[in-house]
Amino acid sequence: MTNRDITERHSFNNWSLRTLLLACALTLNASLAPAAMALEQGEQAPDFTLPDIEGGKPAISLSALRGKTVYVDFWASWCTPCLRSMPLINELYAKYGERGFEVIAINVDDPVDDGREFLLDTPLDYLIAADTESSVLEQYGVIGMPTSYLIDPQGVVRLVHMGFKDKDIEVIEKELTQVLDEARP
Repeated sequence: MTNRDITERHSFNNWSLRTLLLACALTLNASLAPAAMALEQGEQAPDFTLPDIEGGKPAISLSALRGKTVYVDFWASWCTPCLRSMPLINELYAKYGERGFEVIAINVDDPVDDGREFLLDTPLDYLIAADTESSVLEQYGVIGMPTSYLIDPQGVVRLVHMGFKDKDIEVIEKELTQVLDEARP
């Protein structure tokens, strides 16, 4: 093997290694991108407007509730923790609604009829929107169900909550009451 052969082989191996490392970095970056873009505590909540899940009712927008404490809850009919949390959130809504607490549950089922079917058995008192194209789901960077955001009257995310176990309602209520107490004149 000549010096030229060794140099060419060494260059090829360096090129291959650099290409492999670049490919790994791009793959890692792509897999982390959704998490890196997820809405986080302390950030301004993006506005959205979605149709009511029932249709024929006015569209639901976050900006229309500015000045109130809003719990935005992404859910799907196939998500068991979502279905367990919704009646408990409804209880919080009944308890704190008079203090300026609002809830927007965003259903991501496609077809939306799956979400409507769930609501036949579990009537809820708060706003329920349909995001069948997942545009708001993507805008918020949601990566799992359920994912919820407690938003203060200034539109700042105060709590990001992913998943749901029955004891989580205590954590949500504690943060909710803190935000409501801060908002009192």
